[in-house]
Amino acid sequence: MSASRFTYLGPEGTFTEAALRTLPEAATRELVPMVSVPAVLDSVRSGEAAGALVPIENSVEGGVTATLDELALGAPLMIYREVLLPIAFALLVRPGTRLADIKTVTGHPVAQPQVRRWLAAHLPDAVWESSASNADGARQVQEGRVDGAFAGEFAASVYGLEPLVSDIHDAENAETRFVLVGRPARPAAPTGADKTSVVIWLGDDHPGALMELLQEYAVRGVNLLRIESRPTGEGIGRYCFSVDCEGHITDRRVGEALMGLKRVCPRVRFLGSYPRAGLSPADVQQLRPGTSDADFTEASDWLTRSLDGRA
Repeated sequence: MSASRFTYLGPEGTFTEAALRTLPEAATRELVPMVSVPAVLDSVRSGEAAGALVPIENSVEGGVTATLDELALGAPLMIYREVLLPIAFALLVRPGTRLADIKTVTGHPVAQPQVRRWLAAHLPDAVWESSASNADGARQVQEGRVDGAFAGEFAASVYGLEPLVSDIHDAENAETRFVLVGRPARPAAPTGADKTSVVIWLGDDHPGALMELLQEYAVRGVNLLRIESRPTGEGIGRYCFSVDCEGHITDRRVGEALMGLKRVCPRVRFLGSYPRAGLSPADVQQLRPGTSDADFTEASDWLTRSLDGRA
C-alpha cells in the first residue's frame, strides 16, 4: 500500500479536493484525482492508495448514491474521518463571455438542484448538460464544449476561466459531507463525539420489519443521525439500509444495538466509528437515563448477582 498517497474524486478543482485539503494529514501526501467514485475506492482496495476522500451526503440533494452503493456492495472498506464543506457555486466562463452569450451550462447532477432557481431566474433558456464532476464541467468550458459551468470558484484558475457570477446557491448554508475511507482496521479510540455507520440488510419483507431494526437502536437510547434505503440489485423490493448513529462501537449502547441487529438481520456491514466533524463532546446531547456504559455495567452486575442469589 502506498502510505504517501490519497486519492479523491477528480479532476483537479473539485469540491472533494477542497475538502481533502482541509485535513492535516493531506499536507504530507500526494493527492491523486480519479475519474469516478468506484475508481477512487478501488484504489484503496488494491493498495494503490492509503486513503480516499469521496462525497457521501449533501444537505440539499441527500445521499450520494455512487458512494453509498460502493460502500455497501463493494469489497469492504472503513470510514475513518468525515469533513463538512460549505457549498456555493460560481458560474465559470471563458474570458469575455457575457451572461447573454450563455446557451449551455453544465455541472455534476447533484449541483443542479442547488442552482435550479438561479438558473430559472437568470438563464431560463440555457440547456443543462450533466458532467462527471463540477471540475470536469469547468474543463468542458475550457475546451469550448459548453458555455458555462457551475463549480467552486477556486476551479477558475485551474482551467483558465473567470467567475462570471459568484456565491450562487438556492439553499442557504448548503453543505456536502465527505468521508475519508481506508482498508478495514480497528477504529480509533472514542472521542466522546463520534458517529458509527453500518449497512443493514432485511431478512424478509413483512409488516414491521424496518421498525424491528429501528427498535434495536431505540430501546438502547441510540440516536439515529441518518437512515437511507438503497436497492440491493437482487430484485424489485429488495433493499438495504445505510444508517449513521451517534456514538462509538465501543460504547455499550451502540455495541449492543449492533449485536441485536446481527441477531435479526442476515447481513450487517460495519463501516466504521469516527469523530463527528465540527463537534466536541460538549456539543453532544446528554444520554437518556439508563443508557450510559455505567448503566449497562450495573445491569450486567445485577444479572450476575441474581444468578448467584445475591441480588
